[in-house]
Amino acid sequence: MTENVAKTRGRPARPIPNPNNVLKAIILFLQLFMSDTLAKRIVSIVLVTAGIPNERITESTGLSDRSIWTLKKEIHNGNIDNLFVVEHGGGRTGKSKGFEDAIVEELEKNNYHTRQQVADMIFDKFGIKMSVSAVGKLLKKTASAG
Repeated sequence: MTENVAKTRGRPARPIPNPNNVLKAIILFLQLFMSDTLAKRIVSIVLVTAGIPNERITESTGLSDRSIWTLKKEIHNGNIDNLFVVEHGGGRTGKSKGFEDAIVEELEKNNYHTRQQVADMIFDKFGIKMSVSAVGKLLKKTASAG
């Protein structure tokens, strides 16, 4: 086959009108099999290696600019194994973690009218000092679980 024939074969590729829609569909598909963050990260890694600018990657995937810079740095340093690990945030575990069931049981047995009364009961019975707002979060969490 000559060079001229190869150039004229087939149709020239047309650009995709809105590539962001395609990327978002790919992310939605990947989210069926993995976490949201990991799906976005995988698409971002492909876009970074393709040389797409950071602003376009951020716009397309929803990852922050800082995350894109971190991905680029990890790829450049060769730490590819770490790119597929999504770590849990560094937040503390709740004060009432092991006592939630006992607290709910105590709430069902007695009649408490205010969050402050519940906070006082938790301190008296369990020795855990909780703020009124923390008690509100606990009550909301236990109400949605039940």
